[in-house]
Order: sequence, then C-alpha cells, then structure tokens
Amino acid sequence: MIQAKFSIEESHMRVLEQCRAYGYKDKSALVRAALDLLTAELERKQLEESADLYTELYDGDDEMREWTDAAAEQWPR
Repeated sequence: MIQAKFSIEESHMRVLEQCRAYGYKDKSALVRAALDLLTAELERKQLEESADLYTELYDGDDEMREWTDAAAEQWPR
C-alpha cells in the first residue's frame, strides 16, 4: 500500500486513536473507510448536479419534452 504523510487536528487524532472502538482494525483502515465515504458522497453530489442540469435543459426545451414523452408512451410496460 502507498503511504502518505499529512497533518490533522488533535480532535481528529483522538478519533483515530479510538479506531478499534469504532470497529476498525487500525487507524489506516478508519482513514480508508472515511475516504471511501467522502468519495461516494462527492460522486453522489456530482450526479445530483448533473441531473439538475439535465432537468433545466429538459424543462426549457419543448421539443425535447415532446419527443421524450412520445418515446415514454411507446416504452413497453
């Protein structure tokens, strides 16, 4: 595994020192899990922003709504 050096606040260190109480094997496992959660949240936020942009485009384009609605009506149920 790759190692990294970084600075953290004292409060973060207290959390890391309690890693076993939270069910993690060691401090590194806790940090990896936290980074995985952050990555998932950032990806979810990016997808949400993308969906919002598509919604704006869809709402502002009557022709696109018409052909999308027509295609949806023909979609097998």
